[in-house]
Amino acid sequence: MGGYLLFACGLINLRYQWGQPNIASHSAVIFIPGALVIGATFIPAALKVLARREVKFLVGALGIALIAYAFGN
Repeated sequence: MGGYLLFACGLINLRYQWGQPNIASHSAVIFIPGALVIGATFIPAALKVLARREVKFLVGALGIALIAYAFGN
């Protein structure tokens, strides 16, 4: 769900802040990690890694930081 959150938030950010300088790279920082997480869920080996508790914590912390970055600008 976090991957979908980042992906959607990045694309919404891109749409609503269109015209701002460097908005494409700013939004890409948000939606590319989301797309990578979503893509990783389709790979069985990556899914096993994502299921580990410490990886869940790191991905969650990164997701929270990226959402804060999205709303910070």
